Amino acid sequence: MTDEQYMKQALELAERGCGYTSPNPMVGAVIVKENRIIGEGWHKKYGELHAEREALADCKENPEGATMYVTLEPCCHQGKQPPCTEAILEAGIRRVVVGSGDPNPLVSGKGIQILREHGLEVTEHVMEEECNRLNEIFLHYMRTKTPFVTMKYAMTMDGKIATKAGLSKWITSETARNHVQTQRHKHSAIMVGIGTVLADDPMLTCRMPNGKNPIRIICDTNLHTPFHSRIVETAKDVRTILATSCTDGERIKQYRQCGCEILQLERKENHIDLRQLMKRLGEEKIDSILLEGGGTLNWSALKSGIVQKIQAYIAPKLFGGLDAKSPVAGEGILRVENAVKLGNSRMIRLGDDYLIESEVL
Repeated sequence: MTDEQYMKQALELAERGCGYTSPNPMVGAVIVKENRIIGEGWHKKYGELHAEREALADCKENPEGATMYVTLEPCCHQGKQPPCTEAILEAGIRRVVVGSGDPNPLVSGKGIQILREHGLEVTEHVMEEECNRLNEIFLHYMRTKTPFVTMKYAMTMDGKIATKAGLSKWITSETARNHVQTQRHKHSAIMVGIGTVLADDPMLTCRMPNGKNPIRIICDTNLHTPFHSRIVETAKDVRTILATSCTDGERIKQYRQCGCEILQLERKENHIDLRQLMKRLGEEKIDSILLEGGGTLNWSALKSGIVQKIQAYIAPKLFGGLDAKSPVAGEGILRVENAVKLGNSRMIRLGDDYLIESEVL
């Protein structure tokens, strides 16, 4: 097998940690000796063993002289776990093949340098694009200290997210809706606006078996979230943040008594300052957000420049209607050349529906 084939195996292992490693990256490792895989591992959960140490612990024979394939540069600092570079050196690994570099300033090139200084052969950038895509959230958060925001919506082929009567259940098939649950599991938080809460009274939890509930963030500039809403009534069970510009101390106290966290922000263009919100959430170590807002919040998010990825679930249906809602509302743009540019798109078939993912350029 080639370096790329072994790295692909390491990537598949890394994905098993999806939803559980945040704010750490997903990492997989494969140890090969005499063209045989003798050990495999992945980072299973934040605070637990890193992939390299998991793979070494899994070894069926002495790994001395073997090659380790790892999707991310091995760490070289003491965190919740000891440095992986130490474990690699102690095990007598001869060669290390790395996918992505680690942008963490505590690591960034230092892990590879330590291995080379101790005589190991290090090969870098193997399937780097795929390794970077796997950890796009981690890489963004490390570089910016703000969450990676994925804007998600379901629409018909004529670009409608609801009928002219406001009905939207269900635009897409069960297969597509199940895929959405994997995204809720993957992201640290889910964010909607007050309009969605008032219209749908959603739970915003993950319905995937053994899935992890995201932190719920409600953009509620004037603090109008109903106390009888399911969001507030379950706030003591699922972490819930109300982002607001309200300064009414008594009203804020009532929400806190219900279990809600209140994040007070400055007002910008008649709504909360979304860039300030991202900064504050980053300080809370929230590294990713699935934005499931309506057209108004989606436009504000795009205009604020906080969105990194678009996920459009498209159903083979047509609603029509001049007044039927679209996924992005607001004032819109005047000139074609000023459109929000998207790139690096890919399409995934989900039953009868399609998911198109694009990066915001």
